[in-house]
Amino acid sequence: MSRYLILLPAPEAEWASLPESEHEKGHRSHVQFHEELGAGGHTILTVGPLEPSAQAVAMRPDGDGGALVTDGPFSETAEQVVGFYLVETDDEADLRAACERFAARGEHIEFRRMAE
Repeated sequence: MSRYLILLPAPEAEWASLPESEHEKGHRSHVQFHEELGAGGHTILTVGPLEPSAQAVAMRPDGDGGALVTDGPFSETAEQVVGFYLVETDDEADLRAACERFAARGEHIEFRRMAE
């Protein structure tokens, strides 16, 4: 079995400004995606939304043996990762097809196979 990380990038400000009906549509899309994954024999190991990027913290080497810590938001990016799925499967083609159907319903996805 291989593991796949399905990242959900989205423009946070745009999502926050959408009417409740669009939020409900997004929720239904995720429920349908969960059902399709189960029907395809794929195992969701974990899934979850992330807190807003304004609460994110970046840490980088400072060049002097320490760390440079920067609080979010990181406005230089148009989209932020707002959630993720970690899925295990032995049928990559079917998983990709399920992800393509999910994206076709209006979702943004980055599909990544985890290195072995």
